[in-house]
Amino acid sequence: MTAILGALPALLDDEPALPRSLAPGAAALAVAEPARAMVLAALVQRAGRLPLIVAVPTGLEAERLANDLRLYLGTAPSNPSPPGRPCPSNGSARASRPWAGVSGSCTGSATWTPPPAVVVASGRALVQRLGPGAGRTPPQRIGPGDMVDQSNLVADLIATGYRREYQVEHRGEMAVRGSIVDVWPSTTDAPFRIDLWGDEVDRLTEFGVADQRATVHRAEVEIYPCRELIPDQEVRERATALLAEQPWGREQWDRLADGELFDGMESWLPWLSGKERVLFDLVDNDALVVAVEPRRLRDRIADLRAEEAELATTLAATWGADGTAFPRLHTEWERLLVHTEAPVWTIAAVPDSPGVETVVASGWGRDALVDKGRRRTGPPTPPPGRRTPGGGGRRRTRLGRSAGPTPPRRRSGGRPDGR
Repeated sequence: MTAILGALPALLDDEPALPRSLAPGAAALAVAEPARAMVLAALVQRAGRLPLIVAVPTGLEAERLANDLRLYLGTAPSNPSPPGRPCPSNGSARASRPWAGVSGSCTGSATWTPPPAVVVASGRALVQRLGPGAGRTPPQRIGPGDMVDQSNLVADLIATGYRREYQVEHRGEMAVRGSIVDVWPSTTDAPFRIDLWGDEVDRLTEFGVADQRATVHRAEVEIYPCRELIPDQEVRERATALLAEQPWGREQWDRLADGELFDGMESWLPWLSGKERVLFDLVDNDALVVAVEPRRLRDRIADLRAEEAELATTLAATWGADGTAFPRLHTEWERLLVHTEAPVWTIAAVPDSPGVETVVASGWGRDALVDKGRRRTGPPTPPPGRRTPGGGGRRRTRLGRSAGPTPPRRRSGGRPDGR
């Protein structure tokens, strides 16, 4: 099914709206929601700019669109969810692998992996500030035959945000049983089992969460940090300085200065990183940004900033920090565009002005779809031994017999001639 759907975006080559909209600067399109994934997949093949950064209002929409694009592109687009929630996988794509899980197809200046064709990001993921090491921390690559010190591997996983558990059941967890290290990388769909023979990786397999049994052998696994904010030396020194500058936050500064990892620690990013860095700082100028439903996207970002301001006011009163100017965790949409020179296109469900190109989307019947395919590939080649229509020869039935006169039907209980 995926192979069939992967061929559909090419059918938009003769779409009249797309050629006129492939301009080097800003452009606007109107595309119905059911057709967006297919149109975006067509843009990947035709726009000439990569990666394609698709901004959508909410995380749920980002996940749904990324799953739809997987069907057309064959691989999953990156989906850099924002950090700051209890689940450690949310910030990993933004933390140190913005192009997680993609090669040549869902979150670039990372030099250890080629940029993807598509990145799908929610409004929160776009405007939330990055950690100091975002985009600069390479993954641990492990494969059969590699030499790995188990103690160092476990220590590195814990230092980058992985939680040690009795057994692995969720992303961001790791477990140790003898010479076996189980880990669920925050950017993969399944956990991995690293079976060591001394310091050598003997086997590398995926395993099932329900029965904990090994399933598929793998040639390599890439393990990325599980947290966006890693309390390295720079972060610890800044937290120590904040103990004197902002005594109202002593509890949090102490934990960060000690290198402790805790839920919600990414909320303190604005205090720990003086330079404002967002996802667009990792996007080259050769990229193309597509804002889906731009009005809703702006409203969502405005709501996030309003919620943050309200929370800051409440916390300031609780912590005795009245009058303290809290730095913002989320930037504005307009400020976001300052971080990239890539052109910005917009896609809405309906055109909001006469100059908006509209991709007309409607259901395709079987005959219409076959006709489109024939216009691209030519008429189908008849099977060997079968005549084309109008080419002469005897008509053959489905079973290969000559089609002759239809025999009389036999009535129940009567003779063949019906009498």
